[in-house]
This record gives sequence, C-alpha cells and structure tokens, in this order.
Amino acid sequence: MGEHKESLRKITTTLTLKNEEITNFICSLKQSLENLEANSDRVHGDLESEFTSLNAVLDQLKDGMLTRIKQERASRTYELQVNYQLSACSKALESSEELLDLANQTLCSSQTEGFMQVQPAPRVTMAPAFRLSLKAKASDNMSHMMVDFSQEREMLRGISFLPVPATPEIQVSECQVCDNTVSVLWTLQEPDSKIDHYTLEHRRTNHDGPPRLREEFPWMVVEGIRPMEHTLTGLRFDTRFMTFRVKACNKAVAGEFSEPVTLETHAFLFKLDAASAHQNLKVEELSVEWDSVGGKVQEIRKDKNRTNQSPMHSPARVSMMSPKRVPTVRPGRDRFTAESYTVLADTAIDAGQQYWEVRFDKESKAFAVGVALRSLGRFDQLGKSGASWCIHLNNWLQQSLTAKHNNKARTLDCAIPDRIGVYCNYEEGILSFYNAKLKQLMHTFRTKFTQPIIPAFMVWNGTFSVKTGLQVPSVVQSGQRKNSNTSSSNASLT
Repeated sequence: MGEHKESLRKITTTLTLKNEEITNFICSLKQSLENLEANSDRVHGDLESEFTSLNAVLDQLKDGMLTRIKQERASRTYELQVNYQLSACSKALESSEELLDLANQTLCSSQTEGFMQVQPAPRVTMAPAFRLSLKAKASDNMSHMMVDFSQEREMLRGISFLPVPATPEIQVSECQVCDNTVSVLWTLQEPDSKIDHYTLEHRRTNHDGPPRLREEFPWMVVEGIRPMEHTLTGLRFDTRFMTFRVKACNKAVAGEFSEPVTLETHAFLFKLDAASAHQNLKVEELSVEWDSVGGKVQEIRKDKNRTNQSPMHSPARVSMMSPKRVPTVRPGRDRFTAESYTVLADTAIDAGQQYWEVRFDKESKAFAVGVALRSLGRFDQLGKSGASWCIHLNNWLQQSLTAKHNNKARTLDCAIPDRIGVYCNYEEGILSFYNAKLKQLMHTFRTKFTQPIIPAFMVWNGTFSVKTGLQVPSVVQSGQRKNSNTSSSNASLT
C-alpha cells in the first residue's frame, strides 16, 4: 500500500510540474500573440510613413521639373516675341509691301516725267527688310527637357522589405583576455554589404556556460561598432567570467544575437579584512587611513548613551566580519596590536599566479606591502619574522626603501614609485615587486611556500589603497619567464 502511495505521489508531483510548465508556455504564447500584433502594427505604420515620404520626394521633384519647363518657355517666348523680333519683322514686311506697290505702279507708268519725279529705287534700297536678321534668336526645340525614368522605374519595382541581417558568430579561438582587456572577434557566414554596424553586449558572471534565467549583473551595451571586432579596455575583473554576444544592424533593423560566449578573466580579487586590522587603522574595502587616536575608541567616548565603558566592550576589540569569509582569515586570533599596524586581505593564495597593486602616500612615516602566513603573530611586524615578506618604506630621518624578511633587510637602489605592483607565483615560490607604472622589477624573493599566504599591508601616519581584480600583466609574465632560469641576487632574504 505504501509503495502505491509513493508511486502516486511521484506521478502527482510530475504532473503538477508539467501543468505548471504548460501554464507558463500558454502565457508565453499569449504574450507572443500580443507582441506580434503590436509589432505588425508598428511595421505597417513604418511602411506607410516610408511610402508617404517617397511620394513627397517624387512630388517635390515633379514640381521642380515643371517649374524649370515653365521658366524655359517664358525665356524663349521673350526672345522670340517680346524682344521685338517678331514685331520688327511684321513692320518690315508691311513697309516692304508698300514699297513694292509703289515700285510696281512706277514701272507701269507710261510717262517718263512721272517716273523721273518719283525715283523709287533709293527708297526700296533703304527698306527695313534688308537690315533684318532672319535667324531666330531662340530655338523651339524642348527635347533637352525630356526625361527617361526607365532605370528609376525598375529600381522602384525592386523595392522590397529590407532583409534581416545574418547572425554573427563569435570566434572563441580568436578572442583574447590579457592585461585587463578583452578582444572579441566575430564573423558572418556570408558577406552582407547592407550591414551598417554591430552591437556588442557583455555581462559579468561567476558562472561558466550559457547565461542563466536570473543573472546578478546586467548586460552592458557597446553600439556603433563598424569592424567585426572590438576591444574592451580598462576593465576591473571582479567576477570569474564575462559573457559576450553580438548582433548585426542595418539602417532599419537588427538581427538576432549570436550564441553567448563566456570567457574566463583569470584575475585575483580580494578585499581588506577589517577584522584583522590594528585599531588605529580605519579600513574600507580597498583603502586604509591612519587614525592616531583609534577611531573606534573615539566613537565610544562620544557615545553618551553607552553605560558600559569597559575596554573589553570597546568596538576596537569587537572583530568585524570579513566581507567575504566567516570566520575571518585569522580564525581564533585577535586583531594586530602594539606596533604592528597591519591589515590582511580576506582571501588567501594557495595556487597559481596572482597580481595586485597598491597606491600609497609617499609622505607616510612608514609603509609596507607584501604577503604573510596565517601564523603571523598579532604583535609581529611585516618582514621581522619568517612568516612574512615585504617591501618597506621608511620616512624617518631619511627616506629609504628596503626588502625585508625574517628580520633581515636589503636596501633597494631604485626610485620610490607612486604605485607598487606585487606578483606571486605560488608553485615556484616567487614573490616580486614592481614599479606598477613602468612595470620595472624592484625586488624578487625566492622561497618555498608550504602554507597559504595572504596579501598583507602596514601603514603608520599615512594612507594607501589597493587595486584588485587585475590580471598578471603580459610584460611581467614575459620578464618572469626570462628570469626563471637565473638565480636571485636576493637569496639571503629568502
């Protein structure tokens, strides 16, 4: 009996899910019908508007050509008639007819005396007809105003709906992700001369494969791309992947999006763990400011409503939860104290090649950047134990930059940069520091990491900010490959 009930329960659950699926599909079909009606009305209106515009152009062209014909007719009429050529000829003809009558009468006269008295010959010689030009000043030919619309007629007959552009295909093998830039390249199966531009969309994601129904990040749009490739620059990779899709557009319509392509970003992302920081450090996610009186203790003194003023209840002793991990990267340990003005990252490194940068106040009395083991003591200063490696800036009597490990120091003969880049190759035990702007190597530690390491920072009387989500720069990678077979000159510090 129990088996039958369980079987029936499974069938009922399956049927319920199927019914929900069918219901959702029906809603989708109804929405498609509504969209179809709206879209058909839209394209119908667009077509009417286009033909109205075309007719307006033809009417305007017709009016202009008719006006030109009327102007040409008026000009020639003036030359032939109004400009006295026709009237002058008519008057000359009348005068000639009178002279002809007089001459005929004189010739028929039988009296010699009468002929000698009239003498019509000089008058006939001076007749206006002899002075007229019998060439028309304007032609009556209007053939130059004839038109032939045969080609245009054939072109108009060829008017049809603009074809939808073909769907591009992103060539994954040609795409590149390096130096915090992404280059995307796509192709078409057949050339299309009517394509005007392309639209590229990209979205951050922490999931590999096709986009999910609900994604955390929105699509970002890049429009007006002419070539079949595009490079996104200046990126900060705060997710593991980026998804891309592209569509082709002509003057009127856009085609379908290509199949989405997901590319891995290969970047190291972390935040500063305020729970590990010395109480004199005011820690944001990626920046630190020195507070000589300890900001958290100061807040207690200002709070008049607090009844328990014991240092044991001071917010300076209450560990803030790490923004990414619970518990913090220093489980079971207090924050740094005494003269260890240190703060750690919230993410450990246990494999691979990583890179991050830090910008610091060069006027700080002291500053250090490096890595540390989890076992770094709460009183330990960076570089003064075997559990940490760092570059240290000293601004006391004179400014100096040193590499420190296990309480040993080496002065570095290089200018103090605005930013320091940190490169770590965990498997090969390499920790290198660079002038981040020039990508010039400042110092390299070579060791063997037997435990996970954590980005570590120290500041006294100063500030700094960290930039994460960075890939290992290609210049750094190539430089590391060149030096991979050479021994380090800093072996005494490892």
